[in-house]
Amino acid sequence: MKSLKAAAVVAGSVALAGVAAPAFAYNAADVTPTSVTGAVSQLTKSPITLDDTMPLQHQSDALDTEHKGSPLHTVKGATGTVNQHAPLLGGLPLQS
Repeated sequence: MKSLKAAAVVAGSVALAGVAAPAFAYNAADVTPTSVTGAVSQLTKSPITLDDTMPLQHQSDALDTEHKGSPLHTVKGATGTVNQHAPLLGGLPLQS
């Protein structure tokens, strides 16, 4: 009897998940092409401009540790702060 109740609970939860999940319909033209013919037709749909071939027009400062807005500058500061702690042995501070 217990296995029958467990099966009913599983079936009910699957049914509720199916009802609660939203349904999405895709337009066939919006689907990403997966074949060479589909890729070529997607590329030839509109003319390719110079902006399409050169997406980055300037040098990024994201990997510059000296630039104040860089994520690596923040990481550099955090590692400097973490490394200035008192020496630990097994998580406990050493007394000198």
